[in-house]
Amino acid sequence: MSPSAPAAAALPHSATLAWWLTAWLRGHEQTDHVLDELSADAHLLAGGSALDLLVRARGTGATYAGLALPVDGDPLGLGGPRDFNAAALEAGQAVLVGDVGLVPEDRGETVQWQAYEAARRQLPDVGEADRGLREELLGAAGDLADLDVARWRPEAADALMNLHHRPALDAPLGTPPRCVDLAARGLQAWSIVDLALVDDGGALSAYEAERRRDLLQPLGRAARRAIVAACSPEVWPPD
Repeated sequence: MSPSAPAAAALPHSATLAWWLTAWLRGHEQTDHVLDELSADAHLLAGGSALDLLVRARGTGATYAGLALPVDGDPLGLGGPRDFNAAALEAGQAVLVGDVGLVPEDRGETVQWQAYEAARRQLPDVGEADRGLREELLGAAGDLADLDVARWRPEAADALMNLHHRPALDAPLGTPPRCVDLAARGLQAWSIVDLALVDDGGALSAYEAERRRDLLQPLGRAARRAIVAACSPEVWPPD
């Protein structure tokens, strides 16, 4: 998967920005508070400031911002055009607000967002993403047991045994609790996949390493879908 789930079990930059932009655009959070939150990772519009980022979002006329987490073969959250898709795929993430796509680039201590033209996209809704994640987690537990995950990656086995210990996420006001929970579970599953695939040193053969990746790919896909749905208000359940 790309990008890798952060070691500290934090959401990707784009997920954080999508949540906080949505809260601000809908009037749930005040400007100063949003700027404070964005300053933690120094989010800036390329060539401008964090405030310029908010102004650009407001200028689209949109009432929410959504998330994309594309990888090769699965452009999740993208609807075109080509330039935006290519940049988002290279970064492994993006934010869509109205007809603008924002793609992050880490530059030292700042995250700079480049703006592109973006088109509408289709997404799984929260219920579909939730069901898919639950099903894949159940399947992955059996698959990893068959591969003796506890022997070659005990951290991944421990994570699978402690699914009730989810990462705590700082969501803004107005974010549905169900979506906060889904994002946490998606991030948890994403971390399990990364732990299990961190290297192939525990594999007895190239075949075993490939089998491991093949078994974990559906869980990684379900994890990304869960996070995207949880951070994309166009597919949130009605209030």
